[in-house]
Amino acid sequence: MERIDGRDAWQLRPVRIQRGINIYAEGSALIEMGNTRVHITVSVQEGVPPFLKGSGQGWLTAEYSMLPRAGHTRSFRERGNKLSGRTQEIQRLIGRALRSVIDLSMLGERTLWVDCDVLQADGGTRTASITGAWVAVADALITLKEKGEIGEVPLKDYLAAISVGKVENHLLLDLNYEEDSKAEVDMTVVATGSGKLADLCAIGEEAVFSRQELTDMLTMALDGISQLISLQQKLVSKDPVEGWKKNQLKEVRLG
Repeated sequence: MERIDGRDAWQLRPVRIQRGINIYAEGSALIEMGNTRVHITVSVQEGVPPFLKGSGQGWLTAEYSMLPRAGHTRSFRERGNKLSGRTQEIQRLIGRALRSVIDLSMLGERTLWVDCDVLQADGGTRTASITGAWVAVADALITLKEKGEIGEVPLKDYLAAISVGKVENHLLLDLNYEEDSKAEVDMTVVATGSGKLADLCAIGEEAVFSRQELTDMLTMALDGISQLISLQQKLVSKDPVEGWKKNQLKEVRLG
């Protein structure tokens, strides 16, 4: 199958991640995957939700939104408690995925607010949000340690996400909007640097898929995630002695 943008089935779209793009936030990043662009900030707030007060444990929560003209047509801004089911689902996915690689017990009673704002959408906004948010969260946690507010950076591992789909009976990695809109099967995979799964959702869109196709899609996704994590490692690394640290690079690219 010839893809719209000329990529092969296993190929990611061009990727660009910039860190430190907001001068006020404790952590921030801008990620571009093809024509999809997501702006991410991480804000540190003293205090935790009521169910954690007095526990000494921190919390991370995520918000996700699309600008009115992020897509082909203008959409209305979602406000307050009038969030669509899709937005709520994505927010929960981003939050729980990031919490899976953070030791919240080491954070103290602080909350990390992760804001993911889609500037331009061409498929894969939730997966791009997770991949870029990990960089912003890592920067925020390292900043807290540098300020002496925490003794150790409570990161457990890297984390990235990607989509895979079955389009016209072909398995494709990193779907753009046009491919995603006609996919017979759509799969989202979130995994760590050590190759462990943090989240997996595979849906047959009026179609079914075999166990072998599931295995092939998972293999394809983990290969793509490995490439994304290699980019993250150029921005943030873990020294055997010093622990997690920001590297000098402010921007990385693939493709």
